[in-house]
Amino acid sequence: MLKIKASDFNTSVKPTWCPGCGDFAIWAGIKNALAELNIFPHNVVISYDIGCIGNMASTIKCYGFHSLHGRALPVALGAKLANPKLTVIAVAGDGGAYGEGTNHFIHTARYNADITYIVANNRSFSLTTGQASPTSDKGYITKTTPWGEIKEPINPIALSLISGSSFVARAAAFDSKHLTEIIKQAIKHKGFSHIDILQQCVTFNKVNDILWYKKRIYKLDKPEDNLKSALDKALETDKLPIGIFYKNNKKSYGEGLDFSANIRAVDQEIKFDKKSLLKEYF
Repeated sequence: MLKIKASDFNTSVKPTWCPGCGDFAIWAGIKNALAELNIFPHNVVISYDIGCIGNMASTIKCYGFHSLHGRALPVALGAKLANPKLTVIAVAGDGGAYGEGTNHFIHTARYNADITYIVANNRSFSLTTGQASPTSDKGYITKTTPWGEIKEPINPIALSLISGSSFVARAAAFDSKHLTEIIKQAIKHKGFSHIDILQQCVTFNKVNDILWYKKRIYKLDKPEDNLKSALDKALETDKLPIGIFYKNNKKSYGEGLDFSANIRAVDQEIKFDKKSLLKEYF
């Protein structure tokens, strides 16, 4: 059987992230996961948000769409509904995912759409030079919060769980082997898979660096199948668990729809009579 390699997902474009940025590891993790699952580029669609991580759109060889800020999920969902055979991934930063795109996040989780949502969480709006983001800790000092952030940060894992995601995980960008395995498990899961990836921003976030995370993270032994138990883990603050918090094999959004050949957008030949269509409005 023909085997795909991670390098087969490379393009001629080289990443321009800051040296030491966690985005490099996420980029490698996605390619490695797809290669280890032997999923070929022509069977993959990735929808990208705006932000540092969105610059990945030029560096992974597959079908891609660089969406608006906070709008990566609607594009991903549309692609999956049009052709359920595709492996569909949405990639966003913490600003786009948990700020502008919060409503899409909640409802795509509620639908349990069969897509994988990878969120690069560096607790900062780094592309726009380091403003506070929805996940910034209280007291975090930036040019938009010069006296320190006064708002409570969003808890992405807790929000994901209560919104209906059937696969919820957290990984660390600086643990590449673990990160790749989490992405693989998320892609294989049938339903909405959400991965919040803790990552360093070496240029603007001097607080939450790799050393800061390594003092706090620990690995979960196994996913919970009980929502309350998973939520208890998500609400831990002194320590930061990484791994799969929750996994539930409930029916996905697409499985509840009719995807017979004459219904799927990718297979149907669209024909309609303009006059009959306009009767509804006149």
